[in-house]
Amino acid sequence: MVKALKSILFLFIVASSTNAQDWNLKDVDVINSFDALEQRFVLKDGGIHVINFWATWCKPCVAELPYFEEALLATEKDKIKFTYVSLDLEKHLDSKVIPFLNESNIQAEVILLTDGKYNSWIDRVDPSWSGAIPITLITQGTKKVFFEGSVHSAQEIIDLIKKVNI
Repeated sequence: MVKALKSILFLFIVASSTNAQDWNLKDVDVINSFDALEQRFVLKDGGIHVINFWATWCKPCVAELPYFEEALLATEKDKIKFTYVSLDLEKHLDSKVIPFLNESNIQAEVILLTDGKYNSWIDRVDPSWSGAIPITLITQGTKKVFFEGSVHSAQEIIDLIKKVNI
């Protein structure tokens, strides 16, 4: 019960934040090939990059995004970059993705990946990936942590980040 109340309080604080992003079509990069996306995984400055693959139609994905936003705020001073890669259809960008981003007060970078040749790039993300979402990929230079499945707290994300930063 206390955990649920903390989550509700966090969401209320985030939703009432004056730094709220007002999402529109120009704010979401639409990337048509996995090759172009993959080039963005590793940050040039050697920093940590948390990448979450999700979609609005994926209930576990939607359920875990508040934890990513909480982890983003908790690690803000560490300059960790968070990117959410949506696998929604491009035709749903305006009708589903943008409204969801605004309703959820998403602060991280959002990319829409439209490369539907999943079988050609899933193994490039990680050979152990079954193809199901959500998944999280954390990179720092040549180091990588891959996690398939839902996270259930911001602390779980922070613990995954620590694994790449050892």
